[in-house]
Amino acid sequence: MTKEFVPYEQALALQELGFNEPCFKYKDNTNFRPLYQQAFRWFREKHNLKSYIAPVEYLDGNEDTYHWCIYNHFNSGNEQLTYEEGELACLKKLIEIVKTNNNG
Repeated sequence: MTKEFVPYEQALALQELGFNEPCFKYKDNTNFRPLYQQAFRWFREKHNLKSYIAPVEYLDGNEDTYHWCIYNHFNSGNEQLTYEEGELACLKKLIEIVKTNNNG
């Protein structure tokens, strides 16, 4: 079940960006751990950043390879990622975009 939660480092970055949605408490009840689903929804609703993780269709039939995309911004290019790696890479890029926009 832990793969459903945003890693601690990214949870802190989200909090710094203003993410304050209700979340599960983790360990000492002071740190929160949002679900990936919550984080992606927040980026869609608050920052109009729409993204997705999708399977890559290769001729070799490898169905366990994914890519990510943030509409009108970036995509993972030719990276061959697991679904979870794609989620994390996409989330990191979303955080980077909002940080850059806030500082620019």
